[in-house]
Amino acid sequence: MRNATIAAGLLASFVLMSAAQAQTVLITGSNSGIGLEFAKQYADRGWTVIATHRRATTPDTLAALEGQYPDVRAEKLDVTDHASIDALAAKLDGMPIDVLINNAGITGDFTKPRPQTLGTLDYDMAVHFFRTNALGALKVSEAFMDNVEASDQKKIVAISSLAGSFEGESGGKGGIYWYRSSKAALNMMMVGVAADSKRKGITATLLSPGTVKVEKIAEMVERAGIKGFIEPSESIAGMIEVIENLTPDDSGAFIRYTGERQPF
Repeated sequence: MRNATIAAGLLASFVLMSAAQAQTVLITGSNSGIGLEFAKQYADRGWTVIATHRRATTPDTLAALEGQYPDVRAEKLDVTDHASIDALAAKLDGMPIDVLINNAGITGDFTKPRPQTLGTLDYDMAVHFFRTNALGALKVSEAFMDNVEASDQKKIVAISSLAGSFEGESGGKGGIYWYRSSKAALNMMMVGVAADSKRKGITATLLSPGTVKVEKIAEMVERAGIKGFIEPSESIAGMIEVIENLTPDDSGAFIRYTGERQPF
């Protein structure tokens, strides 16, 4: 009886220790591109991965990932729909989320840029860009703030772009108005989140993934022989390392996937 009691106590301690060591990441826009690669790499690391998508049913990419990794769970979340965000936040109420990655976003078709160029601007399209790229990340950060605060790591990141920088290599350029301006708005919003969440012990940071050869442009890049693009695996591995090494001093910063700070 005494041995059984000791064994039960050891098992309970192991379960509590495992729970304490478990790390959880929530990633928006996870069914393709950068988001899917984040989900794959965190799953490989043994994390609990909440991989979100906005489809009516679970996309094949995430269904396959769920089948391969027991700690991956696909959840529906449309960052442009506040009711959808609130519903998932209610479902995950009380669950610590160590890293919240605001990845969901749209770029438009850079090979057909007319609706984003001066003289042909589609202003209805602008609303969609801002709701997705900027307001979506802000609402998600607000909705899951308590989950992040309850975790060990307490980190919120948003995937931005140097296209939204006033001082970087894209500064002073025209074109792709809605993409550039929505990313600039995202930068400002996340700087605000960083300031307002610091008292909660949360580190909120913006990340620049580099020019990534995601699925929808890979064929075009290969066909045109365009140089300078990197594979998703390289970009995401770099960003995960940056996230791992974030400290409170990095809150409100804009950091490249290689670790260097970027200008706003």
